[in-house]
This record gives sequence, C-alpha cells and structure tokens, in this order.
Amino acid sequence: MDTTLTSNARMIEQDKRITETISSERGRLKNFIRQRVPDSGEAEDILQDVFFEFVEAYRLPESIEQVGAWLYRVTRNRIIDRFRKKKEEPLPEFSEEGDDEHWLDGVLPSLDSGPEAAYARAVLLEELTAALAELPEEQRAVFIAHELDGRSFKELADESGVGVSTLLARKRYAVLHLRGKLQTIYDEFNI
Repeated sequence: MDTTLTSNARMIEQDKRITETISSERGRLKNFIRQRVPDSGEAEDILQDVFFEFVEAYRLPESIEQVGAWLYRVTRNRIIDRFRKKKEEPLPEFSEEGDDEHWLDGVLPSLDSGPEAAYARAVLLEELTAALAELPEEQRAVFIAHELDGRSFKELADESGVGVSTLLARKRYAVLHLRGKLQTIYDEFNI
C-alpha cells in the first residue's frame, strides 16, 4: 500500500511539473515555431507534437537534464520534419566546364523565398561552415576564393602559380565532401 501511495504521489508531482513547464514554455515555443512556419494551424500541430513527446519523455526513468534546451531541440526537429520531402533530390553537381558557375547558387535557397527558405538557408550555412572546416587547406581555400569571394580560377591560377585544372580538381573534391555532409540536411527541407 505504501508503494501505491508513493507511486501516486510521484505521478502527481510529475503531472504538476509537466503542467508548469508547458505553461511557462508554451508562448516562447509557439513564437519560435511561428517565425519558421507561417501557417498557424501547422504551428499549433507542431507545438502539440512537441508537448506530447515531452510528456512521454518526462515519464521515462531517465530524466531530461535541461528541459528548455530539450524542448527547443525537439521543436527544431519537428520543424525540419515538416520540410522533409516525399521524394529526395540530390544536391547539384559541380561542373568543371564553366568558370563563372557557382555551386552554392544551386544549393542554398533564396532569401526572397520567405521565412521557411530563410530558415533552411541558415541551417545549411551553419552545416556548411562546419563541413568547410573539415576540408584540407588547399581545397577549402579554392572553394572559399571561388564561391564566396567570387574570384575566377584564372585569377587564382595566376596568383598562386597552380594550374587551373588543379584548382578545378581541388574545388571538385571540396564540393564532393560538402555534398556528402549537406545531403542529409538538404533532404530534410523541401528545397
């Protein structure tokens, strides 16, 4: 009988903490979602999914260490789930034929395409930064110089003394690495 009372008291205490957390976090999470999802009905559905998952997770034996951070991480994942495609499309390939062609132009969504595209762009840029740090210096330098600084391969070759074909190969290897790192995130968004 003592076990039943203790169990009931624990459930009542859990319910109280869950209710307090939902009450205190609801407004902030809803605003976070609405900044990224313009449809209020979809935003509410995402919020309800997050709170449902929170209640389930809260009842597990392992406690949630940082509830606020956990809620935002789950919310971000639910927003990303909304962008998932029914059919995945690969990231654009890098073509060595055009010196003026920029790979990032085909990968990143336009800022003019609304808040959803802006959010997808921000996530992709964050991952791109991390993936660039993993590249060998020569590949990273060529990629940054051509894609971000807008410099031509001829200009880079004249400056460095390295042949255009070598620079193209370095950029190609960089793009292959970046495609591998970004493909999963790219697939998660309806780009």
